[in-house]
This record gives sequence, structure tokens and C-alpha cells, in this order.
Amino acid sequence: MTMGYTRRNPIRPDPALASYRVETPRRGPLRRMLRWSGFACILAVALIFGGFLRFADSITTMKPPADPKADAIVVLTGGYQRIDQAVELLQKGAGKRLLISGVHPSTTPAQIRKTTTGSADLFDCCVDIGYDAIDTIGNAEEASNWIHAKGYKSVLVVTNNYHMPRSLAELAYVDSDTQFIPYPVVNSDLKTRAWFMDPNALRVMLAEYGKVLLAGARNITGFGRHPGLRSAEMGGEG
Repeated sequence: MTMGYTRRNPIRPDPALASYRVETPRRGPLRRMLRWSGFACILAVALIFGGFLRFADSITTMKPPADPKADAIVVLTGGYQRIDQAVELLQKGAGKRLLISGVHPSTTPAQIRKTTTGSADLFDCCVDIGYDAIDTIGNAEEASNWIHAKGYKSVLVVTNNYHMPRSLAELAYVDSDTQFIPYPVVNSDLKTRAWFMDPNALRVMLAEYGKVLLAGARNITGFGRHPGLRSAEMGGEG
């Protein structure tokens, strides 16, 4: 017996549904840009943090050479401990002559000598005082001028361990022909492995790391670089 309706073929698509499609919402260009910007920010933060860990490890493990020897010695001012260490190296014959770079114009050689173990004869014969530098860039410029005037080829660089990477970078930027040998003065706050628990030590490390990044960017691009010398600033004012 034939029924009054025809069963549809389950394989054949229903014409009423043929024009119906489920469309996946497309991501707009703004959404894609935000997504990739987020990935880039995460990657940048990871690289900066990883760089800081590497920087901190290099600082805390930095040691002076066992037998320091060079044509001359340059110490970058910032603490009398650095100057005293540089004078001691000069006394031991680690270099022929010493430049103390970045001294304030109001400070006399006699005042500096009194803070060290050096004699008046040693200062008169073998110590030069540099009054022109006003920052690390200026230290590099002042030291380079002194080095080439004296004809030196190798120089011991004396400064604090946390300040050494930036100092060497600035020196190498202005003078690629001279061999600079680091002689770090170890900061007492950075001797232990728990320095990151000390707010002052952590602040110093973070600040110096930021300066290292800025110096690297400045030296690559040349943007924002200044002479760092008092004589250049006075010349500009005139």
C-alpha cells in the first residue's frame, strides 16, 4: 500500500538548507596587529630580562687579572676607592703612567693624593689629572686623547665592576685601536650571591643595566650622543 508522502533521500541535501552556511568570523587587521604586538612585547620583555640576568652574572663574577700589565693606566672617577686602587697599580709597575679622568675642576692634585697611598713624587712624575670629562662618554674621549698623545697601545681600565661594561663599550667606540684591559674594583654590595635581596644593590644593577642598553642603542644609531667634555660645552656656549 502506497503512503501519501515520499520519504526524502537522506543522502540528498535538503534544498531549503542548501544556501545556508556557517561562516567562521574573520579576524580583522586591527585584531591581528594587536595579537602580534602582544607577542612582540612578550618577546622583548623576555630578551631584556634574560639580558639583565646575563649582565648581573658577568658583574658578580668579574675579577681583576692576576698579573695586570699594560703601557698605562686610566681610572674613571666616581669613588676614591677606584683612585687608590689605580695608584697602587702604578706603584707596582702595572703601567708607566696614570690618568685620573673626570676630576671636578675644584679638586686639586694634592687633595686627591691625600686620599691615596701615593707619594708626592709619584704624583709629580707619573700621574695626570683630567678635568675635562663630565660623564662616561667624556671619560672615553678624554682617555683616548691622552692615550694617543702619549703613544700608548695597551691600557688598564680601573673602575667599579658594575660600571665596567659601559666604560669598555664607550672606550671601544671612540678608540678601537687601543687594547683596553679591565681591572674591576669589586663593589662590596655585590660580593654575595644574595645581592638581589638588597634594595640598594638591586637598584644600582638595574640602573646600570638600563644605561648599558641606552649606550648600546646610542652607539649603534649615533642618536643622542654628545662629547661629554667641559671644553666642548664651553665652546658651544660661545
